[in-house]
Amino acid sequence: MKMLLLATALGAVLCTTASEAAELKLLTAGAFKSTVLALLPDYEKASGNKVTVENDTAGALMKRIQSGETFDVVVMTPDGVDRLAGEGKVMAGSRTNLARVGVGVMVKEDAAKPDISTVEAFKKAVLDAKSISFIDPSSGGSSGIYVEKLLERLGIADQVKPKEKLKSGGYVADYIESGQAELGIHQISEILPHGGVTLVGPLPKEIQNYTVYAAGIASATKDAAAAKALIAALMGPSAQALFKSKGMEPGGE
Repeated sequence: MKMLLLATALGAVLCTTASEAAELKLLTAGAFKSTVLALLPDYEKASGNKVTVENDTAGALMKRIQSGETFDVVVMTPDGVDRLAGEGKVMAGSRTNLARVGVGVMVKEDAAKPDISTVEAFKKAVLDAKSISFIDPSSGGSSGIYVEKLLERLGIADQVKPKEKLKSGGYVADYIESGQAELGIHQISEILPHGGVTLVGPLPKEIQNYTVYAAGIASATKDAAAAKALIAALMGPSAQALFKSKGMEPGGE
């Protein structure tokens, strides 16, 4: 499968950019960073292009781009890419859905796993925990925004708020591993690669929320062909296998 990815990426670049190698800037939101970094070595080796990666929350990336930051490819939510296309920051029609990831619950490694198999069991686990951590909604992280609304919908927001340990970006798992919080709620792909924590499981399907990651090409890119080739590599066979290993599902609606 790796050879297929290399051939696809190299072929795309040779067909469209037969001249010197390109230098691309990729902006990526949240849970997609580790996936991109894992795929880049093969892409760079095959294409000769160099890619600089910068990561931030979806909300922060939106503000940066709207403020005039230059880039070549952005990976964020489909709505975000479409909004930027409407504002002329991203090429119309360039949006490509890459993968989706659900929200999961974690505890410290070797800690007892609470029952979260049903909505009521999840509520009990959250209420019983001494402290809860998730991404600070004010930072623009999609999982944090969802969890805040979910707690309100379940009618337990007021009870949980005093014991919240909000994380302003980065990994909620850091707080769980260090013992600053007992129970963590974050995207599954942000839990699985992190040492010192254990994934209890995904949220029950009735309250599950998926974040879809989509790529878009900057309207101001100096090398649209190289940007397209990079997105092609992010959709290749090796990428599909990597998505699954990180708890993500290829594609997404």
